[in-house]
Amino acid sequence: MEYVKITEENLEREHICCALSNNNDPQVLAKKTWMKQRLAEGLTFVKADVRGKCFIEYIPAEYAWVPIEAKEYMHINCFWVSGSCKGHGYGDRLLEICIEDARAKGKKGLTVISSAKKKSFLSDPGYLRYRGFVTADEAEPFFQLMYLPFDDGAELPGFRECARKASVEKAGFSVYYTAGCPFTAKYVPLMKKCAEEKGISLDVTQIDSREKAQNAPCAWTNFALFYQGEYVTNEIPSEKKFVKLIEEKAYREGK
Repeated sequence: MEYVKITEENLEREHICCALSNNNDPQVLAKKTWMKQRLAEGLTFVKADVRGKCFIEYIPAEYAWVPIEAKEYMHINCFWVSGSCKGHGYGDRLLEICIEDARAKGKKGLTVISSAKKKSFLSDPGYLRYRGFVTADEAEPFFQLMYLPFDDGAELPGFRECARKASVEKAGFSVYYTAGCPFTAKYVPLMKKCAEEKGISLDVTQIDSREKAQNAPCAWTNFALFYQGEYVTNEIPSEKKFVKLIEEKAYREGK
């Protein structure tokens, strides 16, 4: 199996696995623009040369768009092997590439945000534990910062205090998101349109800088949905799912 590393030279022509449309699709445009700006900061995206979601994306933790303290670690933004790509050792090899690269760059280990039980859009905690990752810290409501230290003396990474409670002081629905996940470029506008049609409040905040991401009010910054200030989900909902959430919240409040 061949593995392709995304660079400034091949970014425009290479297929980004998690966004399967053409380069004119807003999802692809948003993701590739975000990636291009991060490459100079050490962002690495490596994919198996297959048609499907089979890739790993990582960056030095100091430049990661998440609220963590992990000095001299390499942070895995996204690690996704799905469908027919499973069961061939592709994921093992992608992780090994990341480990080899992090060691070569003098990093103390790897970090990744996951959960006690498998959640959509988060790396599989069962696989991570199998590969030696352990939980370093936790944040509400279910996030775990897992890490793979390269030596026993590696400093323990952790979440920043701003992210521990996963709450905001906003009424109605509110969304925080980044362009780090291409699906937000499609579904956040659909959510806004749906909210307008339903006549409900939806406050939308795009996290558009590393500084904002590192001081975000929740552990997972690619997408976070709140209702009445309380955390709802990290899963980017379709229009149908968002309507269902609206109806569920209205029912619970007797509206």
